[in-house]
Amino acid sequence: MVTAIHCPDKDDDIRMATTFAISDEELQRLARQALDEALSLGASDASCEVSESVGLSVGTRLSQVETIENTRDKGLGITVYVGKRRGHASTSDFAPAAIRQAVEAAWNIARVIAEDAASGLPEPEELERAPRDLDLYHPWDIDAERAIGLAQRCERAALGVSRQIVNSEGANVSTYDGHFVLANSRGFAAGYAYSRHSISVSPIARGRGGMQRDDWYSSTRVADELATPEAVGEYASRRALSRLGAKRLTTRQCPVLFEAPLACGLLGSFVQAASGGSLYRKASFLVDALGQPVFAEHVSVREDPFLPQASGSSPFDDEGVAGHRRDVVQKGVLTGYFLSTYSARKLGMKTTGNAGGAHNLELLSSRTEATDDFEAMLRRLGTGLLVTELIGQGVNYVTGDYSRGASGFWVEGGRIRYPVEEITIAGNLKRMFADIVAVGADRIVRGSKISGSVIVDGMTVGGA
Repeated sequence: MVTAIHCPDKDDDIRMATTFAISDEELQRLARQALDEALSLGASDASCEVSESVGLSVGTRLSQVETIENTRDKGLGITVYVGKRRGHASTSDFAPAAIRQAVEAAWNIARVIAEDAASGLPEPEELERAPRDLDLYHPWDIDAERAIGLAQRCERAALGVSRQIVNSEGANVSTYDGHFVLANSRGFAAGYAYSRHSISVSPIARGRGGMQRDDWYSSTRVADELATPEAVGEYASRRALSRLGAKRLTTRQCPVLFEAPLACGLLGSFVQAASGGSLYRKASFLVDALGQPVFAEHVSVREDPFLPQASGSSPFDDEGVAGHRRDVVQKGVLTGYFLSTYSARKLGMKTTGNAGGAHNLELLSSRTEATDDFEAMLRRLGTGLLVTELIGQGVNYVTGDYSRGASGFWVEGGRIRYPVEEITIAGNLKRMFADIVAVGADRIVRGSKISGSVIVDGMTVGGA
């Protein structure tokens, strides 16, 4: 087995040994057992994932503890192939009889289900044979008492910003560690350990015009790199305060500046449209768009699964297929899709190593300068709408039509004039991607997406 476990010092060795109840070697043994059971029944192929995870999450509200959740989960999923027929079953019981029962259940499904020509494991040459260590596992040595203290500090900092911060929806501190083994009957067997940690808070402000809420969070794989609880709380409150006295706008056409976290959401819309499941179902406006310009010429979209410690990193995808550093969009032109083995076969193409989604996808522009911070992007916007929150799921991926509820700020002369709410922004993703005029250097990471703020020219803002 290949692992990617960060062990820089003796203390980390101790924590790693005690965090998980099941060893890597035992996960491997259980996976082999399930595969052997499947093949003994007559399966032509099989794959198995065995995992264990532990987590702690605490929530406070107005200094009172609301939730303390300790989790410890384990699971084994087995997929059995009988020719072009596929069956899947799972169990959380690792006893030999329970594993045998899960395998038999998958086998019985595979024997009776209809054949699917695209079904089957990845080809042997597509599998990652030498997974790299991406340093994804950094356990946080924290207990519930310390986590509660951090959440309370975060909320106190939020409430202490102003007397107008009158309430809170609470603060949360969470930590999550997991490890797994993925194996199949074509000789692939690998796994790694990983961690995720976060601090968040949602304060509520009150002013003459009513009440407003906002939130902020910090999330990393390395706890020492989290923003301080005070920084998270103070920034969340400043955001809530800035929304007081919000107005409505009249309907108009204007450029829109998407704050960096929302620009990451635009990248998510692109991934949805460029993913194999949408494409082979003909449910995307990017069907047959390879080699065509889909973004403005100065825009590229880069994928890098191998960034050390990054939230979207993985040495292989959910099927064990090797990932690739690549420009999915190069100078505005779509050069690749996001394909699993199944969706690739449905499209008559090759897997791109994206079973499970995109990895560290970043929106880039050849026009971006190091000085293009958020203030510079406001100046670049000039007069228009800054969007800081989107509401609803109004995206039609077949046509690209885009309509979302929104709130944010009206900007004139490159300066924020007043907050706005109860508006909609509308356009079409095809046009919006082509009308990106600037990408900021105010880069932020949200899950597997990375982007600075983005200016889209000429959207429709609906208001009073």
